[in-house]
Amino acid sequence: SIHTNAQGAAEASECASEQGKFWEYHDIIFQRQSLMSVDNFKTWAKELGLNSRQFDSCLDSGKYTQRIDVDYNEGLALGVNGTPATFVNGKLISGAVPYEEFERVIREEL
Repeated sequence: SIHTNAQGAAEASECASEQGKFWEYHDIIFQRQSLMSVDNFKTWAKELGLNSRQFDSCLDSGKYTQRIDVDYNEGLALGVNGTPATFVNGKLISGAVPYEEFERVIREEL
């Protein structure tokens, strides 16, 4: 299952990406996870200097809803059940694991 505002956060991030601010927006969402709401998504876009009319229209339209649903369902089909999830040569590394775990999997794949 995903948290209540995950879909909205993903859509808002895509709308920010349209204006070249995906990672900046990502950082705000991550820092303010407990404050996520549609109203705050729009406020944060303004804080980043995004074109509010464009951002709000994008978010309100559900422009990226289907794309995010497809990505989500693909992740489920591949065994992803949380974040972070990383694939190395098709092998799932699930969760926040130490560097050594990544190194081990990468060495196995070499």
